[in-house]
Amino acid sequence: MTDSRIRLRLPLALMGLGFALVGSSCTTQPPVVAESVVATAPIEAPAEACKPIESLTNASARVKDLVAQMTLDEKLGQLNQAAGGRSKSLNSKLTPEEMEKVRRGEIGSYLHVAGAEPLGELQRVAVEESRLGIPLLFAMDVVHGYRTIFPVPIAMAATWDPEDWKQAAAIAADESSAAGLHWTFAPMVDITRDPRWGRIVEGAGADPYLGARMAEAQVEGYQGTDLSSPETILATTKHFGAYGAPTGGRDYGTADISEQSLMETYMPPFYAATRAGTGSMMTAFNDIAGVPTTANEVLIDGLLRGDWGFDGMIVSDWNAIAELMNHGVAASREEAGVLALKAGVDMDMTSNVLPTDIRNTVQADECLMQDLDAAVARILTAKERLGLFDAPMAYHDAQREAETLLSPQHRQAAREAATRAMVLLKNKNGALPLSSSPQTIAVIGGLAEDKMTQLGSWRAQGKPEDVVSLLDGLKQNAPEGTRITYAAGVFPKGDGEATLDAAIVTASAADRILLVIGEDYDLSGEARSRSDIALPRNQAELAEAMFAIGKPVTIILVTGRPLAIESEAAQADAVLNTWMLGVEAGNALADVLWGKVSPAGRLPIEFPRRTGALPHTYSEYPGGRPADSDLTKDTNRYMDIPITPLFPFGHGLSYTQFEYGELNTASTTVQAGKDIVLSIPVTNTGKVDADEVVQLYMRDPYASIARPKRELRGFQRVNIPAGQTKTLTFTLTPDQAAIYKSGTGWVVEPGKLEFMVGASAADIRSSTEITLTQQTITGTPASALPTRIRIE
Repeated sequence: MTDSRIRLRLPLALMGLGFALVGSSCTTQPPVVAESVVATAPIEAPAEACKPIESLTNASARVKDLVAQMTLDEKLGQLNQAAGGRSKSLNSKLTPEEMEKVRRGEIGSYLHVAGAEPLGELQRVAVEESRLGIPLLFAMDVVHGYRTIFPVPIAMAATWDPEDWKQAAAIAADESSAAGLHWTFAPMVDITRDPRWGRIVEGAGADPYLGARMAEAQVEGYQGTDLSSPETILATTKHFGAYGAPTGGRDYGTADISEQSLMETYMPPFYAATRAGTGSMMTAFNDIAGVPTTANEVLIDGLLRGDWGFDGMIVSDWNAIAELMNHGVAASREEAGVLALKAGVDMDMTSNVLPTDIRNTVQADECLMQDLDAAVARILTAKERLGLFDAPMAYHDAQREAETLLSPQHRQAAREAATRAMVLLKNKNGALPLSSSPQTIAVIGGLAEDKMTQLGSWRAQGKPEDVVSLLDGLKQNAPEGTRITYAAGVFPKGDGEATLDAAIVTASAADRILLVIGEDYDLSGEARSRSDIALPRNQAELAEAMFAIGKPVTIILVTGRPLAIESEAAQADAVLNTWMLGVEAGNALADVLWGKVSPAGRLPIEFPRRTGALPHTYSEYPGGRPADSDLTKDTNRYMDIPITPLFPFGHGLSYTQFEYGELNTASTTVQAGKDIVLSIPVTNTGKVDADEVVQLYMRDPYASIARPKRELRGFQRVNIPAGQTKTLTFTLTPDQAAIYKSGTGWVVEPGKLEFMVGASAADIRSSTEITLTQQTITGTPASALPTRIRIE
């Protein structure tokens, strides 16, 4: 077997990424092996020379002094993130034995803990009774709210307004910090084009530009302008390493993607989060072409720290360091720990490998000891930036906790976010909004009363009793004279007392049917990948029974992912995608259904017609035989379905109509260093004040490397009163047209660019062209750069 230092570097060298390994103190270059030679003996590594690591040399005097005072065991203890409980039983593992570990300096952080008072006592032990008084970090997955639960992340992305996410993250930070927490494992910024993957519910969908904007917003919301403020928490941008691209959509699986895809599609949101100042990152479970991210020195110390200048802390995912043995790149826990430490992982989430299994190796290796010191320095620096050394008890005010959680202001913000997240997918003959005239409306479907599902995946401290169910919200907000009846028909899991016959009777007696169908919370999330994203069978059977009655049917779709609902959508008068909306779900639904709010959510990923069409994206490459609707031609398509998705990326309807004018450009030729300026008027030609999401797309029609059919390069959700016009001006730089080229980096090529503005990727209203006159090289992922927008 080859030495653990070398085993990862050989495959990394073959990746062709070419990043400098600047983060590690070891500067050995990978050995060269002739292709025709079969290695039959261990490869001897040349002598290594340690070099200074910036994370240590640039640390504060306090951090340097602490590192110098620490024993080896105390250093290893800082790398240890232990579970202080379970997700459904917080603090349950904080035993007297655990307190002794804290006194001995064997713990750097706890997760699955909460509560201002109990964590205050735990922190007191750390700062008053341990030798060096180093404070602990308390963490939890606060993903879309702490107690006040907002819509699930994919729904927040569907608002197409980063300010909505920023506000939601700030409220989550306020509540969780009041409960004694310092650190959240969010935002998840993994791009995915395959909704079979269960964790699509946690991200921003399919597009790197949209994902980058949502990543920035969440980092800014969680961390605020002053990370040392006790109302803010440390963000963790995750999961670094193309976690959203597993083969077949199966969670934790390999991401067998090209370097081009990695850099242009999956990395831009991480770059944007880095520029926004994210305090930490989490590595992904998966491997890329056989190299697990948790041991990928090229990506972590090379790209993230070296090229991008990330100076925060990096934590592994749950047990991921130990799982390097399952990957087959480490033969022992000791090897796994060494690989992770050398790659640049600082904190070990729960596997206890770094704290307990690398001690002897570190003692015998000067360079590895320096890597350890750098990891400890980064952890201590994170604690310092949070203000924990100066005010460790600032997060432990029980009165503040009681006053902050689920406050009326927070609930109102959650309600507004939920109304803005809903996407009107279909609205035949103006079926929505519902009339306020007296009528009987039958609400059918067990999901209508399911409060747990509205909390979604990663609900932190959200509680079902806090939720206004869809059914309760409709009953409480129905206009005078409107009668709401209800029958479950079926429950999502097939449990409960409900019969299809009873639902048919209830629906038949009504004037119209609100059919609440989709997925329950347990079908979306981690380890919840599905081979078929059609409706669950009992939901599909319920739908068919309702359509057979012959009454108008509006589908209220509850889901954490796009679903293949071609047949159901065709038979419905309207389809309103509500996702999973959080604690104010029912009130928000009523606001939209009766027209108090005009829906303006837009899809952050397309809905396919069938599961077999996955994965697919609007921004695919055209290929030599682009898809054609004419079946007599041999083109890139499936012969048994249309070439279009059921609902395209960016799609969403309104209760009004918008007319777009001509897209104008300030100049048809643009030199390096100058701006691309585009403007377009948009008019609300209907009778309802409403928001429109104006979307800007770009295409490079002729380049040295084939380019996507379209790429999102700007968007703006703008309120336009009925009868009025707003003019939007988009200002870009040529760097936003850069192409990633292996061995060179990001290159802006001279030539023509096409710009298009519309209401979705498939609904383009106006276009224009500009010409770039010069080639330049830039070090920035193109999709990570924001477009400036002015509204007049």
